Amino acid sequence: MAGAVVIAALVAGAPLAAAEERRDCYDPTVQLTVEENRLARPVPQDILRRSGFDRYASTFSAALCALPGARAATTLASATGKTLWAAAVARAQSPVPTDGLSVTDDRPLYWARLSFTSLLRQWTPTDGLDARERAALILTFDRASRGQDSMRLPTGDGVRRIVVSGFDPFILDADIRRSNPSGAAALAMDGLIVRTPNGPARIETAIFPVLWRPFEQGTVEDTFLPHLREGRARADMFVTVSQGRPGRFDVEGHNGRWRGGFPDNDNISYTGVVPIPAHVPTVTPAPEFVPSTLPAAEMVAAPPGRFPVHANPSVTEIPAGATAPVFQPNGPTPGSVARAGGGGNYLSNEIAYRTTLLRDALGAPMPGGHLHTPVLLFGPGNTTEISDPVFEQNRLDIIDQTQALVIAAAGTLS
Repeated sequence: MAGAVVIAALVAGAPLAAAEERRDCYDPTVQLTVEENRLARPVPQDILRRSGFDRYASTFSAALCALPGARAATTLASATGKTLWAAAVARAQSPVPTDGLSVTDDRPLYWARLSFTSLLRQWTPTDGLDARERAALILTFDRASRGQDSMRLPTGDGVRRIVVSGFDPFILDADIRRSNPSGAAALAMDGLIVRTPNGPARIETAIFPVLWRPFEQGTVEDTFLPHLREGRARADMFVTVSQGRPGRFDVEGHNGRWRGGFPDNDNISYTGVVPIPAHVPTVTPAPEFVPSTLPAAEMVAAPPGRFPVHANPSVTEIPAGATAPVFQPNGPTPGSVARAGGGGNYLSNEIAYRTTLLRDALGAPMPGGHLHTPVLLFGPGNTTEISDPVFEQNRLDIIDQTQALVIAAAGTLS
């Protein structure tokens, strides 16, 4: 009963009645993640307040206290996560801003999600909750709130099926105000039917965490696998997207089997080969590099936007018989060992490596690869405000050109 009440309240954006609230079911001494701890700072709270997304966690908090344990909470977590994702997509695709922040802003979803996972991490239900149950509950909510389990591709031959992914904001200790244009583009494109020279295409999207551990556990493969398998609704193309270099788009040519160790949003570092989960199909032996099969030439030649578009074939490798890494501007050489793909050796490289490797393991014929967007910048002199007109225009221009490049690529599908 409480689950049904909270879902209805979340959809309506309304608080629960005071009689249904309990405030003694959370243990504030339970340690939050590094990412969750940033939530208490003024900027995230201001973003949540100005966007109106602060109301969702308040409603969820009250409802969670009315539930006895994990079994009832799983349904609530899944439904609430889907509601939060749907609200963020609807906001991103709204024609008119109504809440003091640009509708293209991806940050309300990011910070609201952390509000929910913080509650789930500190929840103390009457029936108890062991570590495995809590982790599963948080994962259920997290996947749902990212659109990872709600991508629905159409069947039949009348429409092309495109899967696009984006990322959360990152490097937040340097500037907690950061937005990620790839996540903003994912919200703006989810569910769209777009026109291409070869007919309509449906775009379905999801957003991924900037965290090493979920990648190691298979969040990428678990999300993409249903859409790369043989079937009537198999994707015709995938494009993984992330923020890259200042002032330019890059269609990356190769993805490397190497983690370079740059800290993630929990300030955790990993260095070494990309670990592939045992539960997903893979190619054996794993290749050092996997090539993009996106139509780079057509994307570079697409109608111009504000930013130049480059095809980037470069990699960093240890050549066969050598011991030191070298930059190769024209792609990997035979027998070399990967140290970076064209897009580097962070999670943007890794999502493309994993997805392309999975596609090849399944023998799926669709083109796919990685697109790096320009870095999203604030206006000159803005070092404190959470938004400004230049920042908002930069994000909008990147979103619009990202969509145009996806359409250009989809237009090559036969």
